[in-house]
Order: sequence, then C-alpha cells, then structure tokens
Amino acid sequence: MSAGANPVPLQHIHGLIYLVRGAKVMRDSDLAELYGVATKVLNQAVKRNRERFPEDFMFQVDSKEAAILRSQVVTSSSTWGGRRRRPYVFTEQGVEIGFHTLRETVDAAPLPRKRRKVRVSY
Repeated sequence: MSAGANPVPLQHIHGLIYLVRGAKVMRDSDLAELYGVATKVLNQAVKRNRERFPEDFMFQVDSKEAAILRSQVVTSSSTWGGRRRRPYVFTEQGVEIGFHTLRETVDAAPLPRKRRKVRVSY
C-alpha cells in the first residue's frame, strides 16, 4: 500500500469485476493484489472490523458461486496448493471501506525496528 504506487489501468480493473447475486463485486484476492498486500492480511483486517462490512458491502460466496468464479478465473486446484476456502467478495462500497480499513490497520502496525550492530569486546 505505497502512496506513490503506479495507477492500475482501468481496463485491468474492469476485468476483475464479476456479477454475483446481482451485484458487481471484486474477489478478496484481486482486491488484495490491487492494495499490494496478501489476501490473508486483507481478510484479517476485515474480520477485525466486521461491523464496518454489512452483507451488502461484503459476503462469502457459496459453493456454487465459488465454482462459477473458478470457471471464470484461472486458479490452481485446491489439491495442488490453491484456495481451500470460498472467497469473500466486495461490492463497490466494500472496496472503499476495505481500503480505509486496511490503511488504518497498516498505519497502526508497529514499525519494524532496525537491527543495530553491537560490538561486544571482552
């Protein structure tokens, strides 16, 4: 989530939008890639702030919907290390709330400390 990241071409984003339950949505993995974080990081931030995401902002697809999404997107088989859980999908409002939630989570995370080389003399 770097502030100086290059903008993503609009055509690329349009290719990541799917119609599920009559709503235009984006998969959690696609959204995480756009945000520059792992899917797990995005989903953890969402779970910690679940009250911000009502059902019309984000939902988990059922088995049938997951199969349809898999047929539209080339993904690896669950047998060979692919997804083992049904993805979450985000509506337009969920995408925006997800961005702000993730930004707050990343901004609040403690910064890694630089290791100092310590010279010990005996």
